[in-house]
Amino acid sequence: MKTASIQGAGGMRAAGGEGKPSRDKIGVPWGKFFLALLAFAVLFTGYRIYSEATAFTYGLDYFSHEFDVYWMRLLFGQLLLIMTLGAGGVVYLWKTRERDFSRIGPREELRRLFVLVAQLLLFGIMFYVTGSIYTEADAAWHQVTIRDTDFTPTHIGLFYFCVPLLVFTGFISFAYAHTRIPLFGNRISLPFAIIVAGAFMIMPNVGFNEWGHTFFYAEELFAAPIHWGFVLLGWSAFAAGGLLLQILGRVAELTKQLELPQAATQAVH
Repeated sequence: MKTASIQGAGGMRAAGGEGKPSRDKIGVPWGKFFLALLAFAVLFTGYRIYSEATAFTYGLDYFSHEFDVYWMRLLFGQLLLIMTLGAGGVVYLWKTRERDFSRIGPREELRRLFVLVAQLLLFGIMFYVTGSIYTEADAAWHQVTIRDTDFTPTHIGLFYFCVPLLVFTGFISFAYAHTRIPLFGNRISLPFAIIVAGAFMIMPNVGFNEWGHTFFYAEELFAAPIHWGFVLLGWSAFAAGGLLLQILGRVAELTKQLELPQAATQAVH
């Protein structure tokens, strides 16, 4: 993709009355993306440090008063905060949705696609951290301390912090795309729906997993059939390839639309 095509404003406008061409740049929100990425890194690293400091000290006995103070209060607080912010974000996007997509020009649509790509990048990083670092920590915890109850320090960090945050991040990205971008405004993107549904279905699969471990499968083995649901839902991330093709195809179309008036203006000069 040419730099000029991204910076083109649907044509080159005269500046200062001298007939000299000028270009309007598309406001790609990479600065906000890196700030969000920094906040994400601080949040997840801080959570990991908190777990390191309190899990083996106050998190070994679910029935103790210390567990209630250091972990159950954290559980209820983080779920309330994530659900409130996530649901509020989705409702806000729906209430302020674009009513007439025909009013959006190619430059603005291209900018919104870049916003969506930034959101998807953050979602992908969150998916990786959830499915690798926090999941591995949970399995290691159970292999060391032996499974006791459904609420353990690593469960509270993985199933009731990482996964809900991942789910609502996916919901917000999905809502943004289908309420702001003409490419998705009049249809449902199947690859996008698969990705979001895969993340969401982790939550009921957690319930099935805990039920199985409680009644008939106490051993914490990665290859156990009771864990196959997590693998299947993790494979939903492969649908990102189809979503990326949809986005890049539209970006190519918009780039051509921006290049045409620019070429015509250059021909006149």
